[in-house]
Amino acid sequence: MSNHGRLSAPGRLSGAAEGDGGAGTATEERPADNHLVPPGSLRDLALQHGLKQTAIVPPLRSYVVDIWQRRHFISGFATASNIAMYTEARLGQLWQVLTPLLNAGVYYLIFGLLLGTSRGVPDYVSFLVTGVFVFNFTQRTFITCSTVIRETLPLIRALPFPRGCLPLGYVLIELQQLVLSIAVLFVIVVIAGEPVTPYWLFIIPVLILQSIFNVGCGFILARWGASIDDVSQLLPFIVRTWMYTSGVIFSLQTLTLTFTGKLHRYPTLAYLLQINPAAVYITLVRWALLAEYRDALPGAKPFNHARCVLYRTFPGNPKYVSYSAYCHPSTLPSIPSLWVWGAGWAVVAVIIGFLFFWRAEARYGRG
Repeated sequence: MSNHGRLSAPGRLSGAAEGDGGAGTATEERPADNHLVPPGSLRDLALQHGLKQTAIVPPLRSYVVDIWQRRHFISGFATASNIAMYTEARLGQLWQVLTPLLNAGVYYLIFGLLLGTSRGVPDYVSFLVTGVFVFNFTQRTFITCSTVIRETLPLIRALPFPRGCLPLGYVLIELQQLVLSIAVLFVIVVIAGEPVTPYWLFIIPVLILQSIFNVGCGFILARWGASIDDVSQLLPFIVRTWMYTSGVIFSLQTLTLTFTGKLHRYPTLAYLLQINPAAVYITLVRWALLAEYRDALPGAKPFNHARCVLYRTFPGNPKYVSYSAYCHPSTLPSIPSLWVWGAGWAVVAVIIGFLFFWRAEARYGRG
């Protein structure tokens, strides 16, 4: 088919000469330029224009620098998410405190009153609330980090940033909620009769170590959760079992010392339970915050066989509840050793977790 008389614009034929009314001969068209891309490979062209490949694992050093440069983004993301979390609830941010308080109330009703696990524990209410608040920090961090990659896919695909910012942001969210809970905890223990002492300052390094540990585990769970959906479904059951074996609602030291307890027959098992990360951080916070708990720890006073036997035999008698301090802590980790364990867990978790998460940086966001 000839191009003669082809319409190129309203009222004008491309093949007609100007002014001839469309009766002229067709002009020769220029050949189409098939070279839409300049010569050379696409890779060279991308590098020439400053484009970078995203589906690669960045160098470790530059990855750490990128995360540090986005520290303000992490802080802003955490604060905004924390504020928006309860905006639709009538009580708003109060649920940050009401949730662990209600949990503590349920545990006190079932385990403290009905099952009698408060035996041998001085100031059980403060003991229980402290354990619930501290463990809740780790529990919520684990559960939220296991879904962080899948829940933020639109953000990951829309903006270029190191994905490690997301687990860090979610740990910071939980830390902000913990600070508010700790403020309420201070009020509770003072009302319960606990004195304000310089030991309270030790809570700060304990929570720092626990936060570092949570960050490391958060990195691991974030990578697992990004590729395995079942992780977030199974994790609540694992964490709940962990809570029951970490001395949150009962005293591991009491079960280890008493004749009626089971753990005194298995000293190695008793020691391992008390050096697990959750138990370490809970025990250190209780040691710093609760004077009655601190003074009743085994070995806090010179060994007295007669008083120790009274405590072991009658742990539920309020008259002898503080006599555990006269027992020899032969199978119990000392407070200095717990500090070492706490620091060790934090360092090992954050190093392994960060490297584990970084190695899969190129795969996040493909879900």
